[in-house]
Amino acid sequence: MAEDYDLHRKFAVDCFNGTWDLLDKATRTPEEAAKMIHMAHASRYHWGEIGTPVNFARGDWQISRVYAVLGEGENALKYAKSSLHTCLDHGIGDFDLAFAYEAAARAFAVLGDANRLNQHLELAREAGEAIAEEDDRQHFLNELATIR
Repeated sequence: MAEDYDLHRKFAVDCFNGTWDLLDKATRTPEEAAKMIHMAHASRYHWGEIGTPVNFARGDWQISRVYAVLGEGENALKYAKSSLHTCLDHGIGDFDLAFAYEAAARAFAVLGDANRLNQHLELAREAGEAIAEEDDRQHFLNELATIR
């Protein structure tokens, strides 16, 4: 039904954007951290009802980023792998594939696994060089540079 589609889309977008608002904060309260987790999962749920594999990959990427920011490496890796598998299984490349590798690299950084961090940084760089749009490529490379 069109009404269901519209509602799922609205909630998916609103939760995705709300998650970004919290991710962009320099510091957040424990309540905001919990809200950020719930909103990212809610966005992914709603995309799961009406979206495409690209939406699924982006939703899982955002969940991974939330967990990485919160220092929860295992959860970050779980959702990074999901994003990456979705990209690879569905032939999704460009921006989304590069960010899926970025998510895995970031998760390995949180976990303190230098070998796999470096592997995935290299895969991310290679995928990033294939991003068609210059602005998107530069944004990606700037994000990649924040991984320590």
